[in-house]
Amino acid sequence: MSDVTLTYISFGSNKGHRLYALQRAIYAIGSQVGDIQAVSSVYETAAIGFDGEDFLNMCIGVTTSLAPDELMDALIKIEEKMGRIRDPDSGYQSRVIDLDILYYDDQVIQKDSLTIPHPEIQNRQFVLKPLADIAPQFYHPVLGKDTRNMLQECPDRSAITKVYPPLSADRESFFSEVNFLAIEGNIGAGKTSLAKRISTDFNAKIVLERFADNPFLPKFYKDQSRYAFPLEMSFLADRYQQFTDDTSQFDLFKNFMVSDYDIYKSLIFAQVTLQKDEFNLYRKIFNSMYTNVKKPDLYVYLYQNTERLMENIRKRGRSYEQEIEPHYLEHINKGYLEFIKSQQEQKSAILDISDMDFVDHEADYQKILEEIERHWLQ
Repeated sequence: MSDVTLTYISFGSNKGHRLYALQRAIYAIGSQVGDIQAVSSVYETAAIGFDGEDFLNMCIGVTTSLAPDELMDALIKIEEKMGRIRDPDSGYQSRVIDLDILYYDDQVIQKDSLTIPHPEIQNRQFVLKPLADIAPQFYHPVLGKDTRNMLQECPDRSAITKVYPPLSADRESFFSEVNFLAIEGNIGAGKTSLAKRISTDFNAKIVLERFADNPFLPKFYKDQSRYAFPLEMSFLADRYQQFTDDTSQFDLFKNFMVSDYDIYKSLIFAQVTLQKDEFNLYRKIFNSMYTNVKKPDLYVYLYQNTERLMENIRKRGRSYEQEIEPHYLEHINKGYLEFIKSQQEQKSAILDISDMDFVDHEADYQKILEEIERHWLQ
């Protein structure tokens, strides 16, 4: 095994989705450079040296077997893949990502192409503040001062603000920060398949909607007006009991919780299927129950167009679902979208997966994970 060296890297972004850009860069360094040992908080500061949007800045500690020149080359390639091309003649400008080596253990390197320690560490509060989160007692090998002392003496006194949510060293840590993820969707959208995959990959407690034999369901698909109210009431009672039982029990051996439904779906389906008077009564009962249930930290809605939903329903072959009409699915989709729009305080993500197959195509699954991250970091 090659020797590894602890190095500290500074991140900055003031273009595009800044927080998501920082998170993407962390993952890239973790896969291409070495093992991430520490991730600082994120701080917002004004652009220095040019007119531009505010920067988000942070630092990480990473152990790597790459030599300093190799490490710098790897960071430049990550920047390029994310859309930044370094141009030494263009001066300061906005950038989607900026990666700089601060320290490479206690080595001092002076080359035309690389200077370590970074020559401006002691003058930049936006570097020292996050560095103090993860390496407060690390001594500058030239100045002979640790990070805390340099921060106290730093001439830069510009405003600096901590930003939330925090970023993560890897995806498992990321989902632990989310805590409770609810995946919703129309009939046949694939919410259970996605919840199971995420649960397996990232060590989550999974909460699945359990379908007991419901005598009203086959009858409902044949005569909706007659059986809608008893069907929706029986579903509500079952979902409420299941959901409160499952979400109230914490699993010490799991990092977070993921469900393939949210209790609010009961109201969405009821609004589509019930007559006005029935729905008003149903809503009163629902509202009294809803106040007591756990709400997701992130609500993900898997949108598929009606044609794709009908195809999925046919493929899974549940006999009672073959009576479902396209217009019914369209009403359900509309109900979900209106619900999400009305929940301004709820972190939500609408993912159009009509042209995706995340079960059989790994690239589609990875795209969904990236979209979940992007929405969480909004």
